[in-house]
Amino acid sequence: MSPEPTRRLKVAVDPVSAEDRRAIDDAAALVVAGRLVAFPTETVYGLGADATSDAAVARVYAAKGRPARNPLIVHASDPEQGLIVARADDRARVLAGLYWPGPLTMVMKRRADCRIADAATAGGPTVAVRVPALSAARALIRAAGVPMVGPSANRSGHVSPTTADHVLADLDGRIAAVLDAGPCPVGVESTVIDLSGPRVRVLRPGAITASMLRAALGADDLADPADGGDLPADDGLSALPSPGMLGSHYAPGHAVRLDATAPLPGRREVLLAYGPPPPGFAHVLQLSADARPREAARRLYALLRAADGFDVDGIAVAPLQVSPADPDGEILAALADRLGRAAAPRD
Repeated sequence: MSPEPTRRLKVAVDPVSAEDRRAIDDAAALVVAGRLVAFPTETVYGLGADATSDAAVARVYAAKGRPARNPLIVHASDPEQGLIVARADDRARVLAGLYWPGPLTMVMKRRADCRIADAATAGGPTVAVRVPALSAARALIRAAGVPMVGPSANRSGHVSPTTADHVLADLDGRIAAVLDAGPCPVGVESTVIDLSGPRVRVLRPGAITASMLRAALGADDLADPADGGDLPADDGLSALPSPGMLGSHYAPGHAVRLDATAPLPGRREVLLAYGPPPPGFAHVLQLSADARPREAARRLYALLRAADGFDVDGIAVAPLQVSPADPDGEILAALADRLGRAAAPRD
């Protein structure tokens, strides 16, 4: 791990300018040298390292304090680089054509000649891959010349980072550099789907919704989320099939209480409101004053971090009510997933 303060390298989101290129080339040189570089994506900031290097991947796990059984997502610069590491089928090619670059991670069976480090897949038979949407992220991967792992650039289990300041709050001095492109526009991690079986299974909801997947593949190809299917129960020891599946995750320091419609007697809480807030809370932070799901997703992690800064007994979250007429209503499934893990008993 790096003993010196982490370098902050400023880049634009889009397009990549000549000045941005110099910063990206500096960051890519660090990746090639086996160092760790946080980089912006449309979802959250990722902790980048050479995905083909066992030593570099090991440094990612050490910097984050991440359990070795929790695999990493491999980030590629384009669909061709992403699909070549896996046994991609027709479903994967259809989805890559529609949603790459973008916030979709596909878990597929590894190719026998896959160069990805075993540690990145937690030693399992599958590999999780995506192509990020931000030009700066793809430019970094191209400049490094290798696919890169990119788990969220924070300490394991903590609230995910959506700004470079969030990255530095957790990892300053533990990584070589952070590419700073400002706030992430989506704000929650990618949708993760499992394509290793006969039916596509959503392992983690995100901005690519179940309806979008059904439209692309057909309803019969998408497993019912309530059906456990052939996914083994988590025994707490074996490799997980995907990142983002630990019971306690995305957690601030304060305890989180969900579906809060009124303050608890004798407790001072920060309320994360969704729409008009009820009275009586010590502080109110607004996810979305007019209940817009994508705005709430974009603000979620920043507000969880802000709420942690108050001297209170806990964080309360208002009910995330879906309007039937809202085409973005399914995004709330991603927020509910993250908040449920943030509120879970701590591992």
